[in-house]
Amino acid sequence: MRLKISLLKEPKHQELVSCVGWTTAEELYSCSDDHQIVKWNLLTSETSQIVKLPDDIYPIDLHWFPKTLGIKKQTQAESFVLTSSDGKFHLISKLGRVEKSVEAHSGAVLAGRWNYEGTALVTVGEDGQIKIWSKTGMLRSTLAQQGTPVYSVAWGPDSEKVLYTAGKQLIIKPLQPNAKVLQWKAHDGIILKVDWNSVNDLILSAGEDCKYKVWDSYGRPLYNSQPHEHPITSVAWAPDGELFAVGSFHTLRLCDKTGWSYALEKPNTGSIFNIAWSIDGTQIAGACGNGHVVFAHVVEQRWEWKNFQVTLTKRRTMQVRNVLNDAVDLLEFRDRVIKASLNYAHLVVSTSLQCYVFSTKNWNTPLIFDLKEGTVSLILQAERHFLLVDGGGIYLYSYEGRFISSPKFPGMRTDILNAQTVSLSNDTIAIKEKADEKIIFLFEASTGKPLGDGKLLSHKNEILEIALDQKGLTNDRKIAFIDKNRDLYITSVKRFGKEEQIIKLGTMVHTLAWCDTCNILCGLQDTRFTVWYYPNTVYVDRDILPKTLYERDARYEKFQKISSKEQTMWACLAAMSVANRDMTTAEIAYAAIGEIDKVQYINSIKNLPSKESKMAHILMFSGNMQEAEIVLLQAGLVYQAIQININLYNWERALELAVKYKTHVDTVLAYRQKFLETFGKQETNKRYLQYAEGLQIDWEKIKAKIEMEITKERERSSNSQSSKGTGGKH
Repeated sequence: MRLKISLLKEPKHQELVSCVGWTTAEELYSCSDDHQIVKWNLLTSETSQIVKLPDDIYPIDLHWFPKTLGIKKQTQAESFVLTSSDGKFHLISKLGRVEKSVEAHSGAVLAGRWNYEGTALVTVGEDGQIKIWSKTGMLRSTLAQQGTPVYSVAWGPDSEKVLYTAGKQLIIKPLQPNAKVLQWKAHDGIILKVDWNSVNDLILSAGEDCKYKVWDSYGRPLYNSQPHEHPITSVAWAPDGELFAVGSFHTLRLCDKTGWSYALEKPNTGSIFNIAWSIDGTQIAGACGNGHVVFAHVVEQRWEWKNFQVTLTKRRTMQVRNVLNDAVDLLEFRDRVIKASLNYAHLVVSTSLQCYVFSTKNWNTPLIFDLKEGTVSLILQAERHFLLVDGGGIYLYSYEGRFISSPKFPGMRTDILNAQTVSLSNDTIAIKEKADEKIIFLFEASTGKPLGDGKLLSHKNEILEIALDQKGLTNDRKIAFIDKNRDLYITSVKRFGKEEQIIKLGTMVHTLAWCDTCNILCGLQDTRFTVWYYPNTVYVDRDILPKTLYERDARYEKFQKISSKEQTMWACLAAMSVANRDMTTAEIAYAAIGEIDKVQYINSIKNLPSKESKMAHILMFSGNMQEAEIVLLQAGLVYQAIQININLYNWERALELAVKYKTHVDTVLAYRQKFLETFGKQETNKRYLQYAEGLQIDWEKIKAKIEMEITKERERSSNSQSSKGTGGKH
């Protein structure tokens, strides 16, 4: 990936350009110390002066009123706020008319930003004040005041917090009074620019220490650049949060969200004071110290799947290369390419107006359909269909171009969805909610309706990343997610009746992905690359989960394998066998990994008289005590249900069952008495004291009753087998 720079021979402004802002993907406004506001039309390469500001107004920052939010269209999309050195901010229409000028700060107003809904404006100034204004320019509150100038400001993704600079410190202050303020030392020099992305929730900062840094929203450092030659004067996130741009003296850099650099350009620009991304995220504009406005297109993005490599060579051209035979195909598009995805033998490309679906078997005849809304911000693929997210909603299409469904939920904001917060499988769509980050919405792919009985999946902590597994039956569909403590969990997406268990798989997990050909999960865990070959092991036997993993230390080139391949395969086979009730294979597999106690228990299961008892003990083996009890009670094996509770020391439940079914009360009391005698304790439980009153325990009688129960179960089992055999002969 690189930047394709375009710069005019002669600058259009006479003085330094202080700020730039896009109205559409092809139109930009720039403001300069020469008091001019200039409009740039990139389609026709024309520029025109919109207005010449009064000589006492030196522009510093410009921000357009937000155009759309979710499905609602805003009416005031045709105006912008301009902050200036005279202590005022100005609300200016697209035609250049100054609608309102407001005295805001003592000294220059160094930055002004609309929140994402367009309901509030924040301004910061040389006087060290941070002020919140209504959209008509009425002062709502002074959020904070400090002794040093505030050079830059950004809204949090939910518009509930504001990030601003204080010398070498960064401060996040919530709008609610008395809420906790987060403050940390971020740079060794004065911080000049910040940006906070609404999609990935990450923060960028740049300063006079010639470094740029990436932080999470808790102030934890994620990336720290090497020092540059000159101070970093501008940083800006791409709208989708996947890339960011960095500006310095004669320097423009394109970086991945994790911080590392894709491209470094050295245009003749002077310092780049301000960077703005186009709405579709395909190009950037920079405000230059020498009067130029620099434009840069993001080109040479790559997508890979199996033996195919697709490269965006120009704005409207893609090159497909088959690495097996070096065959090359060129794909031409009518409009510029905005997003693309290559997976499951299909390339899905969205341009500014249309969606193209190519099959890897035939690159010449794509399926083309018109897009409902404008810019597509996300494409996700599954084996049977793909998902498009744009400003208007979420749309599911088949690879034949047929519209399938469009899931919706109250307060849905599509502008902040990304590949970490939306997941797609053949039958399910999962979406992490922004308003309450502990909740995941689950939808049926075919109808777009809530899954099952409509219950939401909720967790105790905020969820950061979600992923659905891709293979297997709908009833077995699992979702894995990472919460804010970096713990990895797995649960079933089934939403019927009883609450599904959410089980922890690992800690310190930074990112995760499912394999698209089988349900193997991988993730970066602390300093290790970890593969969970059979994540469902946690539902069967958590003890052997570590033996089903493959781990590599990511810090060293010579990877250290922590678990032997053979042992891992046997452990996975053991878990799969128990999950599929194949205890003969399970016994062999457990023996191979040295789990002797489990081999003995499986042996005892095989000798049980009835299939219900066997099933119940297999469920107990997997820790599903309640289900085991239900199986026995439904089969009329009340004594066996009581006995498993006695074996697990669930004394309350054992007595409860004995009393309810009026059988084996003396058995429960006898075992309880024996248990207490072993530990030299006296009975204190009121219920046990009540039923033990006047009851003589006769072990001979109890043993005879137990023997009778086992004989009865054996006879019942042989009778049912013989009746099945007779039925088969007829």
